[in-house]
Parts: sequence; structure tokens; C-alpha cells
Amino acid sequence: MKKIIVLFLFISTLSYSQFSIKGTMTSTQNSSWVLLYKIEGTTQSFIKNTQIRKEDKKGFFEFSLPNGSQKGTYRIKFSLGKNGFIDFLFNNEDVVFEFNPNDSANTLVFKESKENKLYTSFTKKIYSTQFTLDSLQSEYFKKPSKEIKDLYRKHLVKIKAIESNFISASKGKLVNHFIKASLRYNSPVIFDRPINYIRSSVAHFFDHVDFSNQSLRNSTFLFDKVSEYVLFLNFAVNPKQKEENYKKASKVAIGKAPTTAFKAEVINYLISQFSEIQNATLVDHLFANYFDKLPKENQNILFKNQILARLRIAIGRVAPEISWTENGKELKLSSLKGGMSYLLIFYSTGCPHCLREVPEIYEYMKGKNNTKVIAFAMENSDDIWSDYRLKMPGWHHILGLGKWNNLTARTYQVNTTPSYFVLGMDKQIIAIPKTINDLKIILKELN
Repeated sequence: MKKIIVLFLFISTLSYSQFSIKGTMTSTQNSSWVLLYKIEGTTQSFIKNTQIRKEDKKGFFEFSLPNGSQKGTYRIKFSLGKNGFIDFLFNNEDVVFEFNPNDSANTLVFKESKENKLYTSFTKKIYSTQFTLDSLQSEYFKKPSKEIKDLYRKHLVKIKAIESNFISASKGKLVNHFIKASLRYNSPVIFDRPINYIRSSVAHFFDHVDFSNQSLRNSTFLFDKVSEYVLFLNFAVNPKQKEENYKKASKVAIGKAPTTAFKAEVINYLISQFSEIQNATLVDHLFANYFDKLPKENQNILFKNQILARLRIAIGRVAPEISWTENGKELKLSSLKGGMSYLLIFYSTGCPHCLREVPEIYEYMKGKNNTKVIAFAMENSDDIWSDYRLKMPGWHHILGLGKWNNLTARTYQVNTTPSYFVLGMDKQIIAIPKTINDLKIILKELN
């Protein structure tokens, strides 16, 4: 009878046991709440929320997950900011961590959790060693030597040992899936030419990534890999080459999806990524060649309509018409001639950044005759603009009264000055650089 009671109590204890998710913020912030989510690919399912307890300039919070909670990747959100979250692995163990909310990516430390401690240790060690290996390869391109070749081989052996040790240590754990999928292909011999190194990196990028692995699917891991491959590994400075690289890389990434449902997720994810950088050409390409060819039940039409509405002004779109009077003549953007490309600048004489950058661009553009410039001044009156434009002869100058309420500025969705739009000969938007340095790189390519 005693054995039965003990067994009953043991089972009851298991049934009601809970696991703790505890966090300590090393500095307080405006947020008073923390939200807990379960990550499943590109979606996050809300679990619960809790208040932050503030004490001695620190913040504390705690969640409990009952025994039997789904293992996988979870997320705590502590801010509405872009980086205001932390992802972690949960596999039936307490998870305790500490971080600075102002720099969570570089300050996160797990105090408890074998899974997360192991993953953190792996990423730190492998990153450091891989960085050294990549540096040796880079140095070899500049100055080949037998010494660098020997060092490369030694560090390659070191990387293999680290990988083997962590795969063995994580055997049977959730983190094992992520460690194995994080392995990078490294050539057994150092490359002599950069182009061969780049081609190898592209060809072998997904060697260790299993897109059918459910643990990886229920995290952001696969989508982070897709983003890295498509948007960064296949980047090019030349706009046309960049578009072609993006298209080829997208095709490869979408082709990795093992099911139609997952393929739809990858397509939607890439569309969202290109939408964020306002690349309408790629968005249109993905809709026409992939999204629209999905079975109807896998097409999210609301998502499509929202994306297209957001991209009325974007790379690939024809720039909206602008009409103005110049030297007694009626001019239109669409009918301007004489340029292989065009730069449209929205600025204001009341903007300190503009007064610094616009003259700098004027000087930079001297001798770059392939690109014609249209300077659109957002002003409340023509008092200052009338004289200011005379400092930049050779440009087309437009006065846009009403400043932020100016219809043209609103049509172009201008919410900061200066704003730059680079147009092709056909007035199609080919770039929307965010900084003057980015603009200079593009203008150099076009001239």
C-alpha cells in the first residue's frame, strides 16, 4: 500500500512540476512588461506575459512552463524595438539568463541551462577559430606564402576538433540539431583566387542544413540562413548584377523547401525581406514566378495586397511624375532627356544635414555627366531657396511649397531629408540609398 501511495505521489509531482524561465536585466528601461512566445518558423505564438520587477537599478522577471511544454525555440520580448527580444532553447530544464537590454546581443549570459550554455560556448569558440581561418585566407590572397598555408591547415584541424567535440557533447540534446546545422564548409586547401573562394562558399553554403528537420523549422534558424545566403552572400555592387544574383539565390533557397507549405513560408519570407529594403523588382519577380504559382490554399492574398500597397515607391517602380517650370519652360520628369541615369534629391534649406550633404554631392558630381540631377526643395517659402539654388548651376531645381505636406513629397513617401532616389534612363527607380556614402558608391558605378 505504501509503495502505491509513493508511486502516486511521484506521478503527481511529475504531472504538476514546472520549469522556470528567469531573466535579469542589468539596467532598467522604459518597459514594464515581458512577453513570452513560442517560435515556429516565421510566426510566433503568444504564451504569456509578466511584469518586470525593478530593484537596485536592475529588472527581474520570471515565467513558469509546466512539465510537458513543447520543446523548441522560445522568445522573450522586452521592448518594441527591432532588437528588443532574446531567443533561447527550451528542453525541459530551467533557463536563467542575464543581459543588458540596451545591448542584449553582446551581453546575454546564461546562468542555468545546459542546452543554451552549450550553444553559446560552441558559437563563441567556432566563431573565433573560423575568423582566424578566414583571415588567413584573406591574407593569402594579398601575399601567398608557405607559412600561411601551414597555418591554414593547423587551424582547419582545430576547427574540426571543436566541431567534433561539441557534436559529441550535445548528442541527444535539442541543441545538437543547431550545432550540426551551423557547421561551415571549409576547403581542405587554401584558395589561390578570390573568385574560387566565393564560388565555393556559395556552392557549399547549405551543405549541413537539413530543411526537413523539425527542430530547425520551429525556430528562426532556417530563415536566418536563407536571409544570409540570398541577401548577403550573393550581394553585388552593380545594380543589374545584384538583381540577377538575388534571383538565382532566391531560386536555390526556395528549392530547398521540402513541402509546398514550407515553400510558401520561404517565398513569403523573401518577399518580406525584399519589401523591407524596398526592392519592388524582386518582390514582383517572387510574386510572378513563385507566389502566384502556389496552390490557391497556400496563397495569402491579404499579405500580397499589403506588400504591394507598401511598395508604391520602391526599387523597380517607375518614378511618379513630377512637373515644374524652369526658365519659362514646362518640364516633366518622364520626358527629361540627356542622362543615362538621374538623381532625384529631396532636401530643405532648413535642414542642417541637407546644407552639409547637398553641396558635397554637387562637388562630387562634377565630371559625372552620365547622371543628371533634379533637386526638389521642400520649403515653406522661396525666400532662401531662390538664392540657394544659384549655388548649384547645371542641376534642375524644383520648389516644393508646403514642406512635409507637399503632394510630391508625400507621393514619394519622404519622411526625412535629404532623401535620395537614383533613376535609370527610363525613370525607373534603381536605388534608394540611405546615406551619402551609399549614394557615392552607386554614382561611381553609373559614371
